[in-house]
Amino acid sequence: MLRPLYRLPRPPARAASSSSAATGRRLLSTPIFYANGPPHLGHLYSALLADALHRHRGLRRTGPGRLSTGTDEHGLKIQQAAAAAGTSPPELCERVSGLFRQALTQAAVSFTDFTRTSEPRHQRAVRQFWAALRDGGALYKGCYEGWYCTAEESFLPESQLAERRDPRGHLCRVSLETGHQVHWTKEENYMFRLSAFQEPLQKWLRDNPRAISPEPFYQRVLRWLEEDLPDLSVSRERSRLQWGIPVPSDSTQTIYVWVDALVNYLSVVGYPETHGEWWPAACHVVGKDILKFHAVYWPALLMAAGLAPPERILVHSHWTVRGQKMSKSLGNVVDPFACMRQYTVDGFRYFLLRQGVPERDCDYYDEKVVKVLNSELADALGGLLNRSTALSINPSNTYPSFSESCFPKVLDYRETKSMGRASAEDYEFLASVASLPLQVAGYFEGFQIYKALECITLCVRQTNSFFQRHKPWKLNRKDPAEQPWLDTIIHVTLECLRVYGTLLQPVIPHTADKLLSRLAVEPEERGLSNLTFLPRYDGKPCPFEGRQLGPDTGVLFHRLEKSRQHRVETKKL
Repeated sequence: MLRPLYRLPRPPARAASSSSAATGRRLLSTPIFYANGPPHLGHLYSALLADALHRHRGLRRTGPGRLSTGTDEHGLKIQQAAAAAGTSPPELCERVSGLFRQALTQAAVSFTDFTRTSEPRHQRAVRQFWAALRDGGALYKGCYEGWYCTAEESFLPESQLAERRDPRGHLCRVSLETGHQVHWTKEENYMFRLSAFQEPLQKWLRDNPRAISPEPFYQRVLRWLEEDLPDLSVSRERSRLQWGIPVPSDSTQTIYVWVDALVNYLSVVGYPETHGEWWPAACHVVGKDILKFHAVYWPALLMAAGLAPPERILVHSHWTVRGQKMSKSLGNVVDPFACMRQYTVDGFRYFLLRQGVPERDCDYYDEKVVKVLNSELADALGGLLNRSTALSINPSNTYPSFSESCFPKVLDYRETKSMGRASAEDYEFLASVASLPLQVAGYFEGFQIYKALECITLCVRQTNSFFQRHKPWKLNRKDPAEQPWLDTIIHVTLECLRVYGTLLQPVIPHTADKLLSRLAVEPEERGLSNLTFLPRYDGKPCPFEGRQLGPDTGVLFHRLEKSRQHRVETKKL
């Protein structure tokens, strides 16, 4: 196919010079979820990762932030799903989009924007973006043929195909990654000059090594960019696909669903008028199955339209169920609504963010959820709060005093002989908790939320050991020699709990609120920017010392019964 000559647009301005960077703004986004079926575990995982990052950033008070999500409502899959359900595409999308909004709201996802690609504001932005590509010479019309996968809404090269037998025993071609069947398709489409952006994309990634995280996915994209990068079909014949946005000035073509969907990241911030206030200070959280669309096609499309790529693309892997891929045919699709009812919203949030490792696929089974939540939330964290606020050891129900003579400050506990009542192990434990906020911040920044929770869990265990080691329930409060040490043990424990409650807010907001309310930590005292641990150890005043504790909020997290089979296969539409 002959392609007209094309001159690359000038490199777009980087974020450093944008108004969004100057104001410290940040747009965090989930993918917009395809509205051909109800939400499942994978959708919720994407949303919770983005939500935890958004909440953590808000607690650091580093600048205005937005969290966008929504539903992708165009394409052949939706057209076919609506026909199979005996309804129209708009009615199907209205119903399914409502289910996604309900699931995300119920899961306490703190989204600020919910985009539907069927909305007029989005469609206007898509038409404007298409015009920018056309006017810049990045589009041309050509005859395209290849293997098309309806389930993935994309053409696939031979290298990504395999031969399998269909249910009737006939040989067919399928996607190597997903197993979905493909069909040979030939049609006249608009093409995007993706091949012209191979070097600009390579330069973008070389200049921005943190643009894609974790590292294995960054390397994967670099390898893709070393291979041939054929031009991309960006429209479908209108006769095949009616449910989509028509190509401006060509009613015979429909804009390819992925181009339409990707523009949501711009339409949500006011493209084409006011997007500069937020773009390119954007961070996309996406699953590895849509990495190429976000890390190759989207940056190239943006460059062609004269815009900079997003600052970061954070990629996560998938969830399997007892070692198997989730599938309706296997009846093992995990229903997030059922899980939130069974384990509570915070419990399910905690499990997914604690056990989910972005670099590799993670396995879900009910027994594991029960074990993790009982051990870490009910027993370790909840038990510690219960014991340290019990009236039997703290009858005044206050944040007791810290005794510097019982727990004197030392420069190096490893080289200091025992002083006061504290042991070398106690000093080591204090050092771990003191360094925790910085560690957690680093892990959130590095998209390793599971490691942040691992560190918090380790410190909670250490605090329980500290409490158990000194057995405050055996100390006599009426003995003047014992009382300062008893109060110090409780003060240190409550200070630890205050730190854990503050750090856990992005992950388990309701439980963290209960914990902090019990400790009488006011809303304005729950930020991360000025979180200090045990100031009395450094000879500084502690604003909580002597303060009356909050009312008893009951059991922090109820223990769960041994797992009952409750997975619910997603209902057919």
